[in-house]
Amino acid sequence: MSLNFPNRSRSYDPTLRAVRFWGHDGAMEASFFVNEEALKRIQPGMPSDEAGILSAFDSHRDLIHATATKVYKRGRKGSYELIPADL
Repeated sequence: MSLNFPNRSRSYDPTLRAVRFWGHDGAMEASFFVNEEALKRIQPGMPSDEAGILSAFDSHRDLIHATATKVYKRGRKGSYELIPADL
């Protein structure tokens, strides 16, 4: 099986300053976080508030999902964080 992202939902985590989203590999669900710094790497002028961070995520969803797939293939864990070096 391969990782896919059938659920377009995402949420902002103010403690981590990151967007959380989920992928599925068959029946297994994996949690992903993409942090603010990683989003700033792909959208440098993004506002640093919740709306700006979620908007940046939405604008670059395909790239973020492709990156999440690469990070996921490195090794299976309970959750995965995407950092600037990943993008």
